[in-house]
Amino acid sequence: GMEKKTHTMSPEERKIVAIHEAGHAVVGWMLEHTDPLLKVSIVPRTNATLGFAQYLPSDNKLYSTEQLFDRMCMALGGRAAEAKIFKRVTTGAEDDLRKVTDMAYKQVVTFGMSPRVGNISFPVMKPTEPSKKFYSDKLARLMDEEVRMLVGKAFRQTEVILDANLGKLNALAQELLTKEVLNYDDIAAILGPCPFGDKRSRFNSPDSADEVPQSTLLSN
Repeated sequence: GMEKKTHTMSPEERKIVAIHEAGHAVVGWMLEHTDPLLKVSIVPRTNATLGFAQYLPSDNKLYSTEQLFDRMCMALGGRAAEAKIFKRVTTGAEDDLRKVTDMAYKQVVTFGMSPRVGNISFPVMKPTEPSKKFYSDKLARLMDEEVRMLVGKAFRQTEVILDANLGKLNALAQELLTKEVLNYDDIAAILGPCPFGDKRSRFNSPDSADEVPQSTLLSN
């Protein structure tokens, strides 16, 4: 969509969104199983979407636990960066946290990826759906516990990556504040070569890039 000029951010909001988007970018750049990042922007697209990233979408049909874990870490990069730099968090990570929670529950409940729960599969029930009991309360509590542990593990790994790259995080955020939109070469100039090579080479159709909104703030 077109950039919406009617919604302007305060200087403080711009700093938060820049750090949030830089957090996603840095974490994704440093992990093996994430899609290639092509562009990151802090130009508001709508009243709710204040920043976005553009990726080359994966055409994978199957995902391993390692691949899903890396994707969870990248999704948590914005929240972790905010917490690390500002010592507080905002509502900007709502969509990210929803995605991470969904990924974690699917791994534990549907994909049979939790050793403690075992090789069983149940549908992940949405809060709006009528409740239908597929398993015991004891198993439900175990699943909830496993999900919290998995998300906690991913968040800790995300913090480790950001701690090791704080200078790059701040430099990327500053460049975003200056230019507002950064392409692959801009990002690579600040973050250095991707540790796992140029991920774009794994794809044949660079024109099929996906735009993924990464920062959503609730508008009052």
